Amino acid sequence: MRVTLASLPAEPGRENEDFAAAAPGAAVLLDGAGVAGGETGCSHGVAWFSSTLGGLLLSAITTHAARPLSECLADSIRAVRSLHEDSCDLVHRASPTSTVIAVRARVGALEYLVLGDSSLLLAGKGGQATVVTDQRLDDVGKRLRGSVDALPTGSPEHAAALAEYRDALTELRNRQGGFWIAGPDPRAAEHALTGTVPLASLASVTLLSDGATRLVDRFELTTWREALAVVDSFGPAELIRRVREVEAGDPEGQRWPRGKSQDDATLLHWALP
Repeated sequence: MRVTLASLPAEPGRENEDFAAAAPGAAVLLDGAGVAGGETGCSHGVAWFSSTLGGLLLSAITTHAARPLSECLADSIRAVRSLHEDSCDLVHRASPTSTVIAVRARVGALEYLVLGDSSLLLAGKGGQATVVTDQRLDDVGKRLRGSVDALPTGSPEHAAALAEYRDALTELRNRQGGFWIAGPDPRAAEHALTGTVPLASLASVTLLSDGATRLVDRFELTTWREALAVVDSFGPAELIRRVREVEAGDPEGQRWPRGKSQDDATLLHWALP
């Protein structure tokens, strides 16, 4: 198993709320979410939540190889809840949450789980690239964020519109007609996208937080195959560097409207033999 990994916080010196890790035959990536600068009800914070959930999930999917990934995620959410439900307010509307990607090689197949707007890129040996992304958060966001995208990123007006947008988004979290994400309630795991792919058909498996996919899905400057070629040739850090280069050229989001000028960016690349 050959894995390469790169991760950068949104800003130097700022806490990175992404988490990624691998074990023989398995890998996970989580992108933590909260309310920037706001109360979450959790004294531990978003980075603690994503890293703790990620570590427990990786342990669960490797220790219990026959247990479905969705059940492993539900078990891990329960375990994290038990660690801080006595000290933190887990019914707080902004309680920490996280996207989740988990993959596991088992009996000739790759099993996968995707929850939230992180992306799983499956590269076939024939050169094709298939991306698995949970679109429900993006679909909800497009309905709500018009006023956010019309304002310069980082401006006081943008910050106010972004706060309103996040409030509206929170009301649709883990509800039918809204979107699903890992948080205090293990039932969210039931709504993850899951599937299997023959291992023999794959050349590589790549897990990306949405901060690392911007060249493709936000900026539309490249394709998934071209992004994968960069990772194959130069490594994950180079793709993230190119994302940062483009972001630096549009700091106020005039060309590419977005909630954050820069976001935590993490990429885990697993090259198969």
